Amino acid sequence: MVENIPLLRHEHGGLTIEGYSRAAVQTCWRVNELKLLFDVGVQPWDFMGTSTMFISHAHLDHIAALPAYVSRRRMMKMDPPIIYLPDSAVDPAWKMLQDFRTLDRGAMPCELVGLLGGDETEIGREYLVEAVETRHTIDSLGFVVYQRRHKLKPDYTDLSGEQIRDLRMSGTEVTAETRVPVFAYTGDTNPKGLDQNPQFYDARILISEMTFVAPEHRKEKIHKHGHMHVDDYRDRSDKFKNELVIAGHLSTRYNESQVKRLVRRALPDGLGGRLKLWL
Repeated sequence: MVENIPLLRHEHGGLTIEGYSRAAVQTCWRVNELKLLFDVGVQPWDFMGTSTMFISHAHLDHIAALPAYVSRRRMMKMDPPIIYLPDSAVDPAWKMLQDFRTLDRGAMPCELVGLLGGDETEIGREYLVEAVETRHTIDSLGFVVYQRRHKLKPDYTDLSGEQIRDLRMSGTEVTAETRVPVFAYTGDTNPKGLDQNPQFYDARILISEMTFVAPEHRKEKIHKHGHMHVDDYRDRSDKFKNELVIAGHLSTRYNESQVKRLVRRALPDGLGGRLKLWL
């Protein structure tokens, strides 16, 4: 296997999270069991086989490797991928791919699908991805992956199997769909991106950004530029209902030991042991 970037991996609740994320460098994520990619600031060779991608916004550290991803799949004779991204980024992204086609003399076969906040995308029969508006310096989206479950409606719980079957055959809908948020990804956002989308707090696994951790960095400026500080997590510590909160996109101005020390100072219990720094 070719290993071309420093991927990290973590398993939780039957889902394997893989990726790499540093602010202004590169961000990419894969949830292997869901067969979904999120952002493509870099394109790990191993991620090439996953054909569905959601891009949060068009800053270079989140989209720069899109041509490599599309081209590699073509080179390996894989089906064209489907790439979902903010609607305003579709035309510029397509132009970028065509410019690389001119440079590379190779086709860039893919489907680019523009999304707005509130749009829903079915991923097979079991899962659905909701796009939600976040708060960054350009158009940006976060994504919530729901598992769709069907439960017998209360009116029919006392019926026999044959009676339920007969109702189904007559065209009666005997089940109701419920949606369980199993995974969420905020992309880059200031705290309003969390607060205006409470489903982020409910997802079983949440990947969010924690770009800044030093107390001397002014939160007003951080928020203006569409990012979050560790203190934003502390201020909302009672809102996180997630089983696991992954904090990534840390600034390169900090080394690993600084991040751990400053986060431990701000959040001594690490959100009740549920916070994982992506370092």
